Amino acid sequence: MVAKPKPEVKGPVERLHERIVAGDRGWFFAKIADRVAAQRMAKGLSQRELAELVGTTQSAIARLERGGRPPRIDTLLRIAEALDCELVVELEPRN
Repeated sequence: MVAKPKPEVKGPVERLHERIVAGDRGWFFAKIADRVAAQRMAKGLSQRELAELVGTTQSAIARLERGGRPPRIDTLLRIAEALDCELVVELEPRN
């Protein structure tokens, strides 16, 4: 008798990574990008000015705003601080 292989149990980080690799990041990162851009413009800041406040480059802010690269949490925290915003992460049960 041959034992069935156990299905691989993946944690949330692995599942998120798979979604990112598969190109299914738009739902999450586009929302972040839109909110960063909206808050930056509401404060009257250019990408370059925000970058200086955050300690990064204008091109990094541009990439984030167009959803080109998922932002790191420490970068998001610095952006939130520079924009005088709270960074809120919500966890919701899956359907």
